[in-house]
Amino acid sequence: MNRNNRIFILSGLGAALAVAVFLSPFASTNPDGLDRVSQDLKFHHKEAEKPLATKLPFAHIFDGYALRGVPEGVATPLAGLLGTLATFGIAWGIGKMATGKSKNTDPQDPSESL
Repeated sequence: MNRNNRIFILSGLGAALAVAVFLSPFASTNPDGLDRVSQDLKFHHKEAEKPLATKLPFAHIFDGYALRGVPEGVATPLAGLLGTLATFGIAWGIGKMATGKSKNTDPQDPSESL
C-alpha cells in the first residue's frame, strides 16, 4: 500500500471515529426509521417479543446504542467507537480476502503493512 492510500484510509477512519465519538451523544431520542414507520402504520405491536438475535451471547452488550456496564456519559461514545472499529476491521478483512495477495512480495517493503 502506498503512502497516499495509507493517508487516505487513516484520514477516513479518523473522521468516522470522530463522528462516532463526538456526535453520537447528540443523536435523536426519537424512534429510528423502521420503528417510526411501524408506529405510524400501526403494526409495531406485531414485533416479536424475543427475537432470535437476543439469544446470542453478546446480544445485550450494545442495548440502546450504548455500552452496558460503562458510566452513562461515555457509554454511547464508546459504543460508537467500538462499532466503528469493528465495522472497519470487518470491511478491511473482507477487502483483504477479496483482493488476495499483493503482487509486491518484497519482504523489505514497509508499505505492505498498515
